[in-house]
Amino acid sequence: MEPLDLRPACTALARVVNDIRDDQLAGPTPCPAYTVADLVDHVLGLAVAFTAAARKETLPVPVSPSGDGSRLPDGWRGVATDRLAELATAWDDPAAYVGLTMAGPVETPGDVAALVALDEVVVHGWDLARATSQEYDADPAAVAACLGFAASFELSADARDAAAPFGPPVPVPADAPALDRLAGATGRDPGWTAA
Repeated sequence: MEPLDLRPACTALARVVNDIRDDQLAGPTPCPAYTVADLVDHVLGLAVAFTAAARKETLPVPVSPSGDGSRLPDGWRGVATDRLAELATAWDDPAAYVGLTMAGPVETPGDVAALVALDEVVVHGWDLARATSQEYDADPAAVAACLGFAASFELSADARDAAAPFGPPVPVPADAPALDRLAGATGRDPGWTAA
């Protein structure tokens, strides 16, 4: 697999995170179990975990992938920007795609871990943009790659498999914009709004 360019997706997500107001942190997101603050914390953790996966490094302290907004560090906007830039740089290295790596607690091929990382960045960028009423400038190439990745799971609308990476798909017209189809494929209602 050719290296994916995560930089546009990471830049778009960092832009969204930087424009989140403090008074929006307690608000809901399209991920029912997460507030905005929880989802930002999740993004901070996944950036560290998938940077380590690209570099085939073992983290000295395991990073919890679950989100807990009470853990947001001071300067979390800058932290997110730095971590997302580091994530993109780590996946620029062709060696990241070779062999196996650890993505959290799961051993997976490097090229699959790259797709998971890209999907996390793109989809959670959409989640946070929707939750905070922001425009989201998703990279079309990243959205297309994520759509192919999400489609490979072929979950039924009533799927409840705990091992599945997404919730049950939400039906979206085939001619809908690609980002709406990605949202639906990953268990999100493309029409979701914070209101």
